[in-house]
Parts: sequence; structure tokens; C-alpha cells
Amino acid sequence: MGKVTFSMGGVHPHDSKFAHGCAIEELPLPQTVYVSMAQHLGAPAKPLVAPGDKVLVGQVIAEPGGFISAFVHSPVSGTVKAIAPRQDLAGNFMMHVEIAVEGDEWDPAIDRSQDLVTAIPDDKAAILDKIKAAGVVGLGGATFPTHVKLSPPPGKVAECLILNGTECEPFLTSDHRIMVERPKEIVVGAAIMQKVLGGCPCVIGIEENKPDAIASMSAAVAELGYPNIRVQVLKKRYPQGGEKQLIDAVMHRQVKSGGLPIDVGAVVQNVATSLAVYEAVQKNMPLISNVLTITGDNIPVERQHNYHYRIGIPLSYIVEQAGGIPDTAAKLISGGPMMGKAISNLDATTVKGSSSVLYLSEAATRRQLETACIRCGKCADACPMGLEPFLLKRLYKAGDLDGLEQNAAQDCIECGCCLYSCPAHIPLLDHIRQAKGQVMGVIRARAAAAKAAAEAAKAAAEAKK
Repeated sequence: MGKVTFSMGGVHPHDSKFAHGCAIEELPLPQTVYVSMAQHLGAPAKPLVAPGDKVLVGQVIAEPGGFISAFVHSPVSGTVKAIAPRQDLAGNFMMHVEIAVEGDEWDPAIDRSQDLVTAIPDDKAAILDKIKAAGVVGLGGATFPTHVKLSPPPGKVAECLILNGTECEPFLTSDHRIMVERPKEIVVGAAIMQKVLGGCPCVIGIEENKPDAIASMSAAVAELGYPNIRVQVLKKRYPQGGEKQLIDAVMHRQVKSGGLPIDVGAVVQNVATSLAVYEAVQKNMPLISNVLTITGDNIPVERQHNYHYRIGIPLSYIVEQAGGIPDTAAKLISGGPMMGKAISNLDATTVKGSSSVLYLSEAATRRQLETACIRCGKCADACPMGLEPFLLKRLYKAGDLDGLEQNAAQDCIECGCCLYSCPAHIPLLDHIRQAKGQVMGVIRARAAAAKAAAEAAKAAAEAKK
């Protein structure tokens, strides 16, 4: 099939995939790790250990704190030293389990061999239980618990499983490297998720700027021979990896405002998530590690890395292992330059979804003086969600929450295309992100009030009987 892409908006920033040829390296363990209880979407996990406890690599140390939550496992072996609040990347104090590293002794139930296991279990419920028990979450950014996403609500049917291998953010190369180095495991993970979803077709979407990943994944699909799995080459266009944009490109269906991918028959998972599913189901391996890119502009290739890391490692330790902060770095970012967050606290630790430490020079930060909006409409043309960012910014400044909701501020995917395209250098994304938070708060409060009213009416009706 020919190359495809989404139908609305988007921009074309430079790839800057400087670390794409850097093979994955194992990051040495530090002396101490700090494992966050809030490294997934939803409720923080509840610690199951206490100071003084001995733990093994892969041992459960926290249980889900709600339906939308996930198990957390020890990434190291050693002694629990403390359970206390610690600042995360955003500067918020979240509960962490501090573990002093003592050797590297693993839970004996985990299969650490390199043998590929290709036979897919028949029991769907058992597969989901393993995925849940392993604490697998989406590794494309949202960290939504995978077992929940693989369980469509009643009346909804998965018609297509889409594996996201686009990695459309500039600079990031961790997904690229796992597709090159571990393609068969990713494909087996896809087949496992297919089984859970009832055997729907699976499409692995990869952008055209990753020819070695396309070749590697295509060869793995052909060799393993699972039915209804194929690789789809996508045009290079940001944000191609956005869930709704990927569905548009692959299935030619649009998710309505307020809707979910399953509403149009789609389930989207990242390729790294598929690898984690393989390890959970076939190897009893919990999600305690991932791959993270160390990269930036104006730094030599030998200073760039793709590290296989364990969760709970301080960013300061990783930066030190990579040679320290380059003299040319004016800004440090966790994630990519379009959607990533500035790093102000290097004592923050890696979590399941950590994807990069990005060094940007002063020139690459594109920091320029904001000027007046000239009503050019470039931000609206670039918005892949069909929004009008200039209008949303104006409504936010006016405090018009009704107007913001009517103009779908809640649909913003925070991709940064508006900011990237604005010739006046207006921080549109910052304004809209704040506006979105306020509107979502109103929507949640309304939903809670409606639920409470419905429960009260039901109780009153039962009392009359």
C-alpha cells in the first residue's frame, strides 16, 4: 500500500534524529532508586512494603489505587529505606519508595532468557490478568493502564489494532531502536493483543523516515506469519503519532469531539507497549524498564545515547553517566521539543513512560519576543484537531469558560503545532493548556453532579416502593 497520513493540519519540523544509529545500551544501576507511586494515568498506587523490607527485582511493591491504576514493581534488589514524598518532574510532591541497591537478584518466576516465545495463549482472561499483574501501561505518553484499554466496554468492538511506531517527535529515537533491535518481540506482543481483542486486524504504522525500522518490522511480520498483521508506511508529518491522527491515517475514520478511539472501532498501542505486553505474558516480566534517548542539537554523536534504564533512577545520575550537561545546553526537556516538559528538577526520577533527556541550545529553543497577533490564521491551519487557537487564547484571557467549551478547547491534544507555526511567537499552547484544564474541571464537576442526582433519584424511587 502507498504512504498515508491524516487529513487535517500538521507541521513539518526537522527530524533531528541524531541518535537513530546509536544502539541501545544498558544503563548501570545507581546506589539508590526512588520508585514513584504515580507513574501511570489514574490513581497513585498504594505501597505494600515498609522500611527495612528486602525486595527482589520484579517483586510487587505497590498495588493499584483504583480501577484506573497499575501495579508497581521493584526495579532493583535491596532494602527499602523509606516511603516518603519526593518531587517529581513537574515539581509536585508524590509518594516514592526509596530502595538501597544490593546486587541484582531477580524474582525466580521471571524468565530472563533471550529465547523467543511465539505460541499465543488461548485464555484471554489469563492474558489480561498477566498484563495487569505486570503493571503494563501505555508507553506512548499517556501511560494509561493497558489491561483497561484492551477491555472495550459493552457494545464496543475492536475492528483494528493500530501499533504506533511513528515516533513523530523530533530528536526521539527510543521507539526507532526497539523496532530495529527487537522487532519479533513487538510482533508477538501485537499478536497477543489481537487475541485479547478477538482477532481484529493489526496495522503497524511507521513513518517513512525510519527505513531500517520499516525493513526490520516487515521482516519480522513475514517470518512469524501471524494472520492479519501488516506494516503501513506513513508520510512524515507531525503529529502523525497522535492517536486520533493515526486512526484517521490508517482507518480513514474521525473520532468525534469527546469520543474515544473504540467509538470508531480502533485500539491504539505504542510499539514499546507491545514489547512490554510480550515480556509480561511470555516471560512473566513486569514493566520495570524502558528505553530513553539522551540527545540534543550542537552535541557530538558520542554524547548521544539510547539507554535501557530501570524505573526510579534520578535524572541527575543518567546525565552524569552520559557525560554531564553539555556547555551548549540552554534548556533541558523530558520528552520531545513539541510536547515535552522542561526539566527544572534533575533529582526527579525515571518512570515507566520516560522517553528522553533532551538538551537544546539557545538557538533551538526558539525563544523570541512575543508580538501582537496579526490574524494570519496559520495556527488554525496547523491545528490537527480543527481548532482555532487564536480564538481559544482570546476566550481564555476573557475568562469565558462557556465559549471555550463551545469551541472545543477540551479537544486540544497539546501537540504544539499552533505555537510552532505562530509568526508572532505567542505562547498559544501555554494559554490553551490552561484553558483546557479549566474546561475539563467544569466537565468533570458537571458529570459528578449528574451522577449524584441520578443516584439520589434512584434512591428516592426505591424508597417510595
